[in-house]
Amino acid sequence: MSKLKSQTVSFQALCSDTSIQQQNHPQLRQENQYNLSSTDCKGQKSFLGDRFVTQLKKNFSIIQENKLESQDMASAQMALEMLYKQQILEQKPIFESESMYFINQSGFQYNQENNINIHNSKIYNSILIDHKYFTISETLSNYYSKYVRKIQKVPFKVLDAPQLQDDFYLNLLDWSNQNTLSVALNSCVYLWNAQSSKVTKLLDLHNDQVTSVAWSLRGPHLAVGTKIGEVQIWDAVKLQKVRTYKGHIARVGTLCFSDNVLSSGSRDKLILQRDLRLKGNYFQKQQAHKQEVCGLKWSPDGQMLASGGNDNKLYIWSSHKQDKPIFKLSEHQAAVKAIAWSPHQHGLLASGGGTADKMIRFWNALEGKSLLKEDTGSQVCNLMFSKIENELISTHGYSQNQIVLWKCNNMKRISTLVGHTCRVLYLAMSPDGSTIVTGAGDETLRFWNIYPQNNQDYKQLYSPLNAPTIR
Repeated sequence: MSKLKSQTVSFQALCSDTSIQQQNHPQLRQENQYNLSSTDCKGQKSFLGDRFVTQLKKNFSIIQENKLESQDMASAQMALEMLYKQQILEQKPIFESESMYFINQSGFQYNQENNINIHNSKIYNSILIDHKYFTISETLSNYYSKYVRKIQKVPFKVLDAPQLQDDFYLNLLDWSNQNTLSVALNSCVYLWNAQSSKVTKLLDLHNDQVTSVAWSLRGPHLAVGTKIGEVQIWDAVKLQKVRTYKGHIARVGTLCFSDNVLSSGSRDKLILQRDLRLKGNYFQKQQAHKQEVCGLKWSPDGQMLASGGNDNKLYIWSSHKQDKPIFKLSEHQAAVKAIAWSPHQHGLLASGGGTADKMIRFWNALEGKSLLKEDTGSQVCNLMFSKIENELISTHGYSQNQIVLWKCNNMKRISTLVGHTCRVLYLAMSPDGSTIVTGAGDETLRFWNIYPQNNQDYKQLYSPLNAPTIR
């Protein structure tokens, strides 16, 4: 590779030969399911800690039962506790023997035949088997290990991103549906192809600074917000600027697409709505925030827009009545940058507060009502719902600079990932939903495999990395 020219920015992978590669990614939807019940429990999952375990699907017929039901349930509970210690706490449970072999104590008889019809027989309904009565030819650990989702605690890829700004109010990272990552480094925007690992320099503003980026939902267009208040539209295939929008008089820190509509939020306290098919700079001006607008997100159906500001307010706007917000939500005690709409439940909105607040709040946006709150203990920088499971991803600032995966129905922490040395200000997700990338003021981008890989087109993402360099 030729030498770097002067005044160019290196976008070097730190883990070329020593990159952390994740091996043997399990498929998200396994066909190997098991059943210990006469009813079909296909697709059910048992969530334990930072992993979920697919239930067994084998028939265990009980010919005779000499034990009381309460004792039977107690033994099943014991087995559950042993599995938890072994798989989640990584402790070695004490077994009577190294493997759990079937022991016939004239109490139970194991039958592998399917669709058997034995008089007075009943089906054992527990998802686990006590080692005193049943066994599998392997230990529970080996048997379950094929079906356990293990979230790696370290990123599988780290890219160097020099001059990535440590500014809470900016949004400098986005991942397109065409599987291209855009990242803004000072006055430049670079494109990283996740399939080929090829890096392309899209633009250099020279006398200006990039303050936000956002991909269109369809097509190759990237919106770029600048420090002087412009919004530029670029064709990422032709590497050409399509047009420039005026209207803001201060930096544009947040951008969001809904079909052909592009919304921009600025330090001038305004939200401008632009239609890419129209000639004008904007068709709607919205003003409600008293300070900088730092968060914008359209609902999946394009009917509602949520906006967060440095005035600690969260507003919900209707696409049918854009002159004023339909709801004003004032519970946060710090800036609201982190906003996410659930793709799984209509009208469910999550928001996160800054350092003086530290709360994640859930809202019924259809009625403007608070549903749930969770104190995270640190500044909430980003929120994003999983595309695959009913889970929420949050990134944080001081003091741990962590990434947290939550179960939405009870806000239990599934996993906490650490590695950044500065607050994790930027977050994006791959089109297939299996991978997230985070960016921080430590000038690195870190890739985390949160969900099992379910698209073979992403093999290149896990291949040995040739350190890309931007010229």
